[in-house]
Amino acid sequence: MCRKRLSLLLVALSTSVLATEPPRNAASESANTPSEKQIIEALTPMRTRSLRNLFVQPKQSVADNTSSPAQTVGDSATAETSNEPASISMSINFDFGSAHIRADSAEILSNLAAALAAPQLKTARFLIEGHTDAKGSDAFNLRLSQQRAIEVRQWLSRHGVAAERLDTVGRGSTQLADPDPLAAANRRVRIVNLE
Repeated sequence: MCRKRLSLLLVALSTSVLATEPPRNAASESANTPSEKQIIEALTPMRTRSLRNLFVQPKQSVADNTSSPAQTVGDSATAETSNEPASISMSINFDFGSAHIRADSAEILSNLAAALAAPQLKTARFLIEGHTDAKGSDAFNLRLSQQRAIEVRQWLSRHGVAAERLDTVGRGSTQLADPDPLAAANRRVRIVNLE
C-alpha cells in the first residue's frame, strides 16, 4: 500500500514538472528573437573618435640608429567612418510564397517597433529590405521580397512607428546571407539605419 502511494506520488510529481516546462519550439523561438535592447544596440550608429592631432611615431634607421622627427598627420578633425550602416537582419516568418506575416513573428516585430520608438532611434529613418532564398524565379523573388518589406512597414506603422520614417526595398535572392541558396537564413528582413 505504501509503495503504491509512493508510485502515484512520483507519477504526479513528474507530470507536474513536465507540465511546467515550456515546449521546445517556444523556447528555441525566444532564443532566436532579439530583444528590444539588442535591436537598439544593433541599429545605433557607432560614434567614432576624431583623428585630430594624431602623431606618427618616428621610424628608426637601423643603419645609423637615428630617428626622424614625429610628423603630424593633420590638424583638421577627420572622423573615422565605417562603410557599413548600422543594421540588423531578422527572421520574420511569412506564409509560404506570400507576404502574409505569421502570428509567430509578433514578438520580434513588437520588439522592433519598441526599439524604433526608443529615444536613441526615434528620429532616425530606416530602410526595410526584404530578402528571399533562390527558390522560384528572379522576378517572383524580387516581387515577393518587396511585398514582404511593405508588409513589415505596414505592421510597424499600425504599431506606432511613423510610416514616413520607413523606406522599403526588395532584394529578392541577390544578397544571400547563407551560401546555400535555398537556406532558411536567406529568407529574412534587414533593417538599416539611414542616418
